[in-house]
Amino acid sequence: MTGTARSGRTVHAPMDISSLAATYDRVALVLQGGGALGAYQAGVYEALAEANCEPNWISGVSIGAINTALIAGNPPHLRRERLEAFWTKISGRDIWMEKPSVDMFRDWSNQASAMMTMFLGQPGFFKPRVPGPWLQPRGSEAALSYYDTADLKTTLEELVDFDLLNNGKKRISVGAVNIQTGNFVYFDSAKIRIGPEHIMASGALPPALPPIKIDGEYYWDGGIVSNTPLQYLLDQDPSESSLVFQVDLFSARGPMPQTMEDVTSRQKDITYSSRTRQNTDTYTRVHKLKMQILDALKRIPEADLKPGEAEIIKEYSKSSDVNIVHLIYQFKHYEGAAKDYEFSGASMREHWESGFADTLRTLRHPEWLAKSSILDGVSIHDLHREDPT
Repeated sequence: MTGTARSGRTVHAPMDISSLAATYDRVALVLQGGGALGAYQAGVYEALAEANCEPNWISGVSIGAINTALIAGNPPHLRRERLEAFWTKISGRDIWMEKPSVDMFRDWSNQASAMMTMFLGQPGFFKPRVPGPWLQPRGSEAALSYYDTADLKTTLEELVDFDLLNNGKKRISVGAVNIQTGNFVYFDSAKIRIGPEHIMASGALPPALPPIKIDGEYYWDGGIVSNTPLQYLLDQDPSESSLVFQVDLFSARGPMPQTMEDVTSRQKDITYSSRTRQNTDTYTRVHKLKMQILDALKRIPEADLKPGEAEIIKEYSKSSDVNIVHLIYQFKHYEGAAKDYEFSGASMREHWESGFADTLRTLRHPEWLAKSSILDGVSIHDLHREDPT
């Protein structure tokens, strides 16, 4: 394997897993929301690309939707470059020339960086409204958020080729919430043309960011209802076998809080963490039930089948397997409750490196990717749970 330099360290490039990935009908990348933590997902994608495991379906929420657009909206040789351009641009304001080496000072520098985000916004992403929303006309879009995201639209238009994104070679889906109905919706490139407004709608987290208007309806960040777009993928085309790389930015598991800041941080983790086990347990139960029904119906002579039962046999015979490789960002104790809006360059690079390294360690278990590892229709492989060393 060749070596790749990152921040003064040398890591080995991932093994080639293209042959394993090719045994599945679809290879999916599922990207959770999480603001500044989203650079972790860029590292995950870089490792997968180097391992020749290119997803043909990417689904994201919030910052995951932005990363989705940057990947799907660029040719292969430009994807890492455009991801890096985006993350470098929005994390371009560093208050320290070098990353503090002592955790206490890193905590302070992170807090200072988060405060600067609150007061100044982030380059190429969002900026404070002047005057503030309380001085804007009642009912206007400017009255409904603290920040303006016009810069994000410009950035997306600069870094994403939306014609390429919509050419059908990759399917993308991004989640948002209709403000007036409260319904969670997916903007799916298999059904509609995706534009900058759909990506921005998925990441319009209130009350910080403004709602996005699409076809007369207003939308907020999908994370306020469901921060992980796994269930949508499981519900689509169940006859296709799937290798799913799910990348989460908040961990459902965590230590008991020790301070009020820990309480806020832990509450955020629990609120925005995925319910992967719940989703897959439900999928497994349904899969088993389908197989039992299929077995029972196949025992009945064809002439004795009731109307519709032949169609059930045909449909259930297509049920296929899902293999989920679960990658979860493990937060550092000095990050605190502001970790999702602390956009310093030092943290961005650290998150990116963590995503690359975690994926590298995961791909050292090629047996996890094989269909033989799938039991009862679905299997989950989580490096942090199964191999903590």
